[in-house]
Amino acid sequence: MDVPESGAAGTGAPNLAEGFPDATPQRWRELVAGVLRKSGVPEEKLADAPESALATHTYDGFDIEPLYTSEPPAADPGFPGLPPFTRGYRPGGSGPDGWDIRARHTDADPAVLRRRLHADLMNGVGSLWIAVGGAGLPPPALGEALADVHLDLAPVVLEPGADHADAAAALLGAHADAGVPDGRIVSHLGIDPLTVAARAGERPDVMDPARLAAELSRERPGLGLFVADGTLVHNAGGSDAQELGFAIAAGTAYLRALHAAGLDVAEAASRIGFRLAANADQFSVIAKLRAVRGMWNQVLAASGVPAGRRSMSLHAATSAAMMTRRDAHVNMLRTTVACFAAGVGGADAVTVAPFDSAVGLPDDFARRIARNTQSLLIEESHLARVIDPAGGSFYVEALTGDLYRTGWEFFQELEAAGGAAEAVADGSLRERVDQVWERRRRDLAHRRAPLTGVSEYPDPAEKRLVREPDPAAVAGTWFPVRRYAADFEALRDRGDAQEARTGTRPTAFLATLGPVAAHTARASFTANLLAAGGVGVHEPGPLADADAAAGAFAASGCRVAVICSSDRVYGEQAEAVARALKGAGARRVLLAGPPRDAYREAGVDAFAHRGCDAVALLTDLVDVLATEPPVPPAKAQGAHA
Repeated sequence: MDVPESGAAGTGAPNLAEGFPDATPQRWRELVAGVLRKSGVPEEKLADAPESALATHTYDGFDIEPLYTSEPPAADPGFPGLPPFTRGYRPGGSGPDGWDIRARHTDADPAVLRRRLHADLMNGVGSLWIAVGGAGLPPPALGEALADVHLDLAPVVLEPGADHADAAAALLGAHADAGVPDGRIVSHLGIDPLTVAARAGERPDVMDPARLAAELSRERPGLGLFVADGTLVHNAGGSDAQELGFAIAAGTAYLRALHAAGLDVAEAASRIGFRLAANADQFSVIAKLRAVRGMWNQVLAASGVPAGRRSMSLHAATSAAMMTRRDAHVNMLRTTVACFAAGVGGADAVTVAPFDSAVGLPDDFARRIARNTQSLLIEESHLARVIDPAGGSFYVEALTGDLYRTGWEFFQELEAAGGAAEAVADGSLRERVDQVWERRRRDLAHRRAPLTGVSEYPDPAEKRLVREPDPAAVAGTWFPVRRYAADFEALRDRGDAQEARTGTRPTAFLATLGPVAAHTARASFTANLLAAGGVGVHEPGPLADADAAAGAFAASGCRVAVICSSDRVYGEQAEAVARALKGAGARRVLLAGPPRDAYREAGVDAFAHRGCDAVALLTDLVDVLATEPPVPPAKAQGAHA
């Protein structure tokens, strides 16, 4: 049968590709090479695989390519509901009701907590995650806080820290007081000695908690016991593969301990929950959640668990590391993307942190937005109605495979060294995570990993949020939560403190040479960069030459100057202007642009350019400005606080 060239068979539809060259990978490479060549990429990098110049190297050692096709074919992910369960445990997906919306609470006051638990459950939340013990809610007060909760319908997941025994007794007591039979308990004890020991820098004891858990599990078939929590690694700055590998290693350690305490392997596996972090890197989150199910399936298959009992209870919690204290409302966008990714990746339960959680105890409005974010994605966006939405994507399938491979390699390293408990005890886990954190921290400092509202596009006039301190905020000294924004926010805090003390924040003078068209781009770049460190700018307008720059600088009362203009103007005036500014008393002279030795010799101390170490540069400026008298208000007109 002949098919008309003008369109699809029998339709008469026009062939929209007619007249265009065939779209082939080789043709795409030629086009990419042409664009990169104009961008100044060296010819030797364009010879064989020009796309390599666009690849993103991950912290786990593999590259994310700019283009994915069906070649080479990805590993078969299987079908939803069947091994290796990459695509989920249910053939029909999550169903129209979607995932379990799980709210986290850290209030230590049982009366306040009782009110907030009730508000959550009346407004879409399906389960409660409560910090009990330590600086959180005292275990004896748990019953009072849960007085309004129908415990046979709304599961409670504990975060008990080292007080797991008292917290477990309080939770089971609350169920008994509410008249819930042991056979209908669906809550989770949340025991996690590996995380407790890791945060304290101690050797973990897994067997004693396992014996207690095994005893409490009798006659309570729905009671969850242990949590294998990969967020410990993620929030300390680790990579996705490290998070996956540790979570599986922790799950394996708890599986062995529960089996040694008397539980059947399949029964023990069903009592272990897993928790992973979801951040704003949506594709990595989707792939990570798909990969972890396949990894746990492999562990259980090797343990002799039948395929029908190899399911995993997977809880995704939005990343604490990505949350910012500055421009905190932007966190709503971060957590929405993270929640979307967790839902697409097939999480069974999702916790969205309130946007102000990095500041202190979230207020009621922030909690409402957090739960409504999930409700909107489930009920209005119908996200849960699609089975494995990312399945079949060449990129997602390849990324899932890469994370599975690197995560499994890390898991094997931990197992070969004695398992998760030994890796926590001997410090090797912390050492490996620290190595990734230092690389990540450099990327953040150089703004290769930008933070909107903090390192990029900060709001100098921001009105900071004020919240009560969170008593249960994780403050482990050995495995701390390392927020990505912390270095920049510390500089902003210093600027605020100086403004509160003197009435004026640290300010730098912009030596804007030449006409507006010549200096605007770099002046804007510089103002944005300085604002990220809490430094305001004094803009005098166009300056004709070195004498004009020196006079305006002296009149400004500033002690730091940044030369801003075009390369052409720099070639004509930069050296003379740098010398004139130093002669006028500038403690630091910077130039907005790439480094050049001739400018250094003329007195330029540092260069503000894309890819510079912004944290180091800003720290030096704040140190200098903190020792100088404030700019007189009358002379600081035009300064951006």
